[in-house]
Formats: sequence, C-alpha cells, structure tokens
Amino acid sequence: MGYRLSKITTRTGDDGTTGLADGTRVAKDHPRIHALGEVDELNSSLGVVLCEPVSAAIHDCLGRVQNDLFDLGGELAIPGHRAITDVQLSRLEEEVTAFNAALPPLKEFILPGGSRAAALLHVARCVCRRAERALTPLARDDGELAPGARYLNRLSDLLFVLARVANVEAGVPDVLWQPGQHA
Repeated sequence: MGYRLSKITTRTGDDGTTGLADGTRVAKDHPRIHALGEVDELNSSLGVVLCEPVSAAIHDCLGRVQNDLFDLGGELAIPGHRAITDVQLSRLEEEVTAFNAALPPLKEFILPGGSRAAALLHVARCVCRRAERALTPLARDDGELAPGARYLNRLSDLLFVLARVANVEAGVPDVLWQPGQHA
C-alpha cells in the first residue's frame, strides 16, 4: 500500500459531499458514509478499551478485530471491494467459544458494568449493534456486503463475552439484573 494521505485539509467536503476511495463523490449523509462512520466509531471505541489494563488475550483479540474493522471500512469506502470473508467470521466464532468456555454459565441477565474495562466493552457492543443496523440495509441491497453485516453480528457476541471475561480478570462480579428493583 503505497498511497498515504499527505494533505489532510482538502476543502473538497465543504459542499456536503465526500469522496469514496474509487473517486466517486457522495453526500455526507449517504447510507454508505453513515455505515462507514459507525464502523469507525466502533473501532475508536475498541481503541479506548485497549487503553485499559486488559489481559494479553483480550488485547490481541481486539487488535485483530480493529484491523478487521479497518478492512470493513475499506469495503464501505471502495464499492465492489471485499475484505471480510468467512475466515474472519470463523475466527470470531472460535474466539467466542474459547473465551466463553472459561466463564461460569449465565443464569441471569446481566447489566453493563462491573469493571471499567467491562463497562467500556459493553459500550463498544452497543456501538457495534448500531454499526450493524447501519450496514444491514446496504447488505440487503448489495448482497456483497452481507459478510460485513454478519461479522458485526458475531462481533457483538464476542464483545459481550469479553466484557464478562474482563470482569473475571478484574475480580469483579457481573452486575445481575434485578427485575422490579428501583434505586
């Protein structure tokens, strides 16, 4: 990849449009740009999680996910380009299974919280769900983006499991939902 941004302020977006990587210009509120922004926010949310003291296993896993999300952003920025495949989907499923195997079984619903890292992982999970909702209409209209939408669906599962793992690692119990309890 020899192309790098050398000029950051271009003023080309001052008219309310932005350029896709293939040179096409679209409105900044185009569904493709909206989905791209949601994926970018998700990646940034994971960057915040990685500022927390998490285990090497979580750190390495999220590092791989961040690279995948950048690839997904590339798919959105370059119509027709495909980077997310069954390989990434299978890896996420394997990671969910592996991380979940070390956790006690869930008998109750849990609330977002516990340790700071777990709470941030729950926020990232919510951002992931929003990114999935933004990508779903594009995937429906353009079946080629469907692997990206499935990736985000699996990723939200992984983030839920990692939040529980982060609590275990911090020695903090999951926060159990108590129906009808008002503070």
